Amino acid sequence: MVLFRRLLGDVLRSRRVEQGRTLRQLCAEARVSLGYMSEIERGQKEASSELLAAICAALDMPLSELLSEVSDAVALEEAAMALRLEQVTTTELPGPSAGRSTGGEVVASAA
Repeated sequence: MVLFRRLLGDVLRSRRVEQGRTLRQLCAEARVSLGYMSEIERGQKEASSELLAAICAALDMPLSELLSEVSDAVALEEAAMALRLEQVTTTELPGPSAGRSTGGEVVASAA
C-alpha cells in the first residue's frame, strides 16, 4: 500500500536538504515544533493543509508544486507495485506441463 504521508515527508525532507537547511531552521520559520516536523518528514504524522501551507512558505515552494511532486512519487510507487504483482502472478501460473506426470496421466486438475 502506498502511504501518501510517507511520500509527502520524503519530498519535504528532500527539498529542505537541497536548500541546505536544518530541521530546526525550517521549524523556526514555519512555526512548527521540531518533534512534529520530524514526524511529518518520517511519514508518521499527517499534516493539515494549514500546516503544509506554512511549511511550503518556509521552503519557498508553492503548495501545488509539493502536491505535484508527491503525486509523481505516488504514481511511481503504484507502477512499481503493479509490476511486482504482475511478476508474482506470472511466476505462480502453472506451465503447460503442470499437473501431469511423465507418463501423461493427469495428477491434479483445476476444475
